[in-house]
Amino acid sequence: MTAVPDLESLRLLVLVDELGSMGKAAATLGIAQPSVSKRLTTLEHRLGLILVDRTRRGSALTPAGRVVCGWAQRVLGELDGLLTGAEALRTRRDAELRVAASMTIAEHLVPTWIGELRKSQPELYVGLRVTNSVNVGELVHNGEVDIGFVESPSAPGGLSTKRVATDRLKVVVAPSHPLARRRSLSTAELAREGLVVREPGSGTRETLERALRRAGVGELTPLVELGSAAAVRGAVIAGTGPAVMSELAVAGDLVEGRLVAVEVTDLDLRRTFRAVWPAGRKVTGPAAELLAVAAGMR
Repeated sequence: MTAVPDLESLRLLVLVDELGSMGKAAATLGIAQPSVSKRLTTLEHRLGLILVDRTRRGSALTPAGRVVCGWAQRVLGELDGLLTGAEALRTRRDAELRVAASMTIAEHLVPTWIGELRKSQPELYVGLRVTNSVNVGELVHNGEVDIGFVESPSAPGGLSTKRVATDRLKVVVAPSHPLARRRSLSTAELAREGLVVREPGSGTRETLERALRRAGVGELTPLVELGSAAAVRGAVIAGTGPAVMSELAVAGDLVEGRLVAVEVTDLDLRRTFRAVWPAGRKVTGPAAELLAVAAGMR
């Protein structure tokens, strides 16, 4: 591969697969068919693969093309989430709907929820504040946001809650770490292991600490404390030490071999993601609609 494929070529590939014709794809985009053919040929050269069978009856993806098309759809979906989330962060001051979310939820779920909501309300301005679960609760309490989403084991006091999703934490290490050769780890061994952890107030850290206390093995042993899941992930990949992270945050790394999961035989690391709002109040307007979207997509 000599260059990274451009996004428009990936969109073209997906469109050809959906419509079954480069001519129909060209008409949909309002460009000449030779331009479509040229872009796809360039994409094939960049990837070193034949992606499209071109016949008089139309165009169809090759087996390799179908695989690449599936990857392209995921890339484009992630891009849409990035753009939706970035817009929510950018417009939060003048937002019609003010949302706060803990980091894992903000990174992996909220952009999809907002994107779904805006299908019916394309002009809706959404402002997003990303912080840890404790701070989300404070923002909701203080009326600075209309609704919040937290990943801590229990919701902050004085707030009403509703479950919107579930998650599971995994112990992950770099492939070069000694634990990568272990099939499993006991809870006591995990508690003794120095871990790369999030800061106090993080829902991920609180879930782990509560699970260790419930198992009767004492407190966790922090090796390094970092302020975001991305920082923790980067430290683990670099070989700093093991961490306990959301499977949402490390799924791609596990598939591609950048990280290795180590099973903990006797520790329940499942958790619930919750929406939170002031107790005694009814969620109304866009906040209620976002809550419905989030609960409906779990």
